[in-house]
Amino acid sequence: MENVVLVVHLILALCLIGVVLLQRSEGGGLGMGGGGGGVMTGRAAATAVGKLTWVFAIAFICTSIMLTVFAAQNASGTSVIDRFGPAPAAPAADAPSLPPVDDLLPPTSGGAPLTPPRAD
Repeated sequence: MENVVLVVHLILALCLIGVVLLQRSEGGGLGMGGGGGGVMTGRAAATAVGKLTWVFAIAFICTSIMLTVFAAQNASGTSVIDRFGPAPAAPAADAPSLPPVDDLLPPTSGGAPLTPPRAD
């Protein structure tokens, strides 16, 4: 169903682009006038193309909303973090253990163990 709506959406987008490009320029948009305005200006043809533009635009918006609803339904209950894959496994039981922390400390000058200072 989602693919059908997507194909209809793309066809409507192309039709909407074509109909808008077929319309006659009537305003002064970008400084380009529509030509001389006499008694016979072709206004009836412009309203038919204008109505067709509205129909395509409303259908385009409806298919956009439908595609948004489909995308929201497909994404419910998932997270972006879930797309990265499973969590890393815990280290194996036969893995070598780390050395004690005392072995990682630097040696003292007199060879005596390090003790914290007393708070007297």
